[in-house]
Amino acid sequence: MHNYKEIKVWQKSRTVVKSVYLLTKKYPKEEIYGLTSQIRRAVISIPANIAEGAGRGTNKDFSHFLDIARGSLFELETLIILSIDLEFISEEQGIGILENTTEILRILNGFQNSLQ
Repeated sequence: MHNYKEIKVWQKSRTVVKSVYLLTKKYPKEEIYGLTSQIRRAVISIPANIAEGAGRGTNKDFSHFLDIARGSLFELETLIILSIDLEFISEEQGIGILENTTEILRILNGFQNSLQ
């Protein structure tokens, strides 16, 4: 079992959650149950799955939850790109989030490799 609070990728993903929540506050109100909700669910899923996996008994189980977190990360990236396309956010704002997701992916991959 791992202490998820000490895992760098969990810590970094928390900062992205905050950034995304602040950013999506500015989305059109008609998107509250659409894109806004979907983006928030995806970004929350990243640290949540890391934490859940850390509580599992084996590294294999933990690795499975890291795979789920990675999938949520890719989902978030896609939704941010769509948000740029739909002009809900500026390209600059989107790139800021995407740079963070790229860093999280790098850290996540390295951490997952260390479990094997």
